Amino acid sequence: MGQVIEKTFNGLKVPQGEKITFKDGKPVVPAHPIIPFIEGDGIGRDIWRASQRVFDAAVKKAYGDTRSIAWYEVFAGEKAKNNHGEWLPEGTIEALKEFPVSIKGPLTTPVGGGIRSLNVALRQIFDLYCCVRPVRYYQGVPSPVVSPEKMNVVIYRENTEDVYAGVEFVSGSKEAKQLIDLIASFGKTVRPDSGIGIKPISKFGSQRLVRRAIEYAIAHNLPSVTLVHKGNIQKFTEGAFRDWGYELAAEEFAAKAISEDKVWADFEGKTPAGKVLVNDRIADSMFQQILTRPSEYSVLATTNLNGDYLSDACAAQVGGLGIAPGANIGDSCAIFEATHGTAPKYADKDVINPGSVILSGVMMFEFMGWTEVRDLINNAFAKTIQQKLVTYDLERLMPGAKKLKTSEFADAIISNF
Repeated sequence: MGQVIEKTFNGLKVPQGEKITFKDGKPVVPAHPIIPFIEGDGIGRDIWRASQRVFDAAVKKAYGDTRSIAWYEVFAGEKAKNNHGEWLPEGTIEALKEFPVSIKGPLTTPVGGGIRSLNVALRQIFDLYCCVRPVRYYQGVPSPVVSPEKMNVVIYRENTEDVYAGVEFVSGSKEAKQLIDLIASFGKTVRPDSGIGIKPISKFGSQRLVRRAIEYAIAHNLPSVTLVHKGNIQKFTEGAFRDWGYELAAEEFAAKAISEDKVWADFEGKTPAGKVLVNDRIADSMFQQILTRPSEYSVLATTNLNGDYLSDACAAQVGGLGIAPGANIGDSCAIFEATHGTAPKYADKDVINPGSVILSGVMMFEFMGWTEVRDLINNAFAKTIQQKLVTYDLERLMPGAKKLKTSEFADAIISNF
């Protein structure tokens, strides 16, 4: 049942279990891994309790006593501030370094100075450069579009650069004036009352993101990776992201990937068998195409801000953020998370849909290689919705549905294993 680790973080002793390690950017997972969790603020308490029960029941169903999760609570957000005096305690950071696969609920963004966003802070501290958001439709979920079942994409959003590494100076500040003068020395004009923002996008950051996206498409036998950018206007940031993506595909994946230009030049527009098509789309066109032709896309690789918009726009077509999972993945750490907010007015009322955390757990189990658990939860989740056993957010939009509490929805999923 694992080893005894004589350590404490934030004053809590580590449970009996085993460490997950990383090798060549991939997790090496023992039978009884220690996995930290942050329950989250507001509704996080309700949805984490429900989700953990689903996870444990699925592991038990799949593996009996041969595998189990040793859950270990760590703290961030309001609970950390109240109990430890910090929004993100050093003990939490150290625990996540020690046990590098974890899962979390939604966190409050502190008002005022200090950390802009706890979620962004975690991504930057652990260099979690891939924000991964799979978006698929579950039969029966209300949708604003005619054919939501055509949407089935995985979005790989760069998670450390662009606006996340942006530098801003307020209008009228000394720094803004100095930058405007510097820009003027290059022969460019910026209005003197402008606020100034700088968005860095690097070759290194772009290519490691695209590499992950292509690797995912190859591993899952998906037909294409689409580079999404605004390179027609921002040629040396967004446009460079596109160029560096094609360059990476040609240099590292020549045997398994092929560019759209080459497909048309050499194969009359038909992708050769066994090859992943690498193409690109301008961001504004992409927003139209995910509405009108979603079935033509499978993996989207995007810059940070474009990916932020796209993720929520795609999720809206298949039921919204309540059932939208997410992951932040790097080469030596991965944090899986709910993608919605804390909704404090609903906290402790046992009414909120726990789907985002549950499906983020599905992603976590896939990442760990525990595919039997992934499939159990995914299939039971879909079946529960088809039975019209749902929380209030979906019940009010589904004629004939039965409204369940958060805890009851977890019970229904478990009963459908």
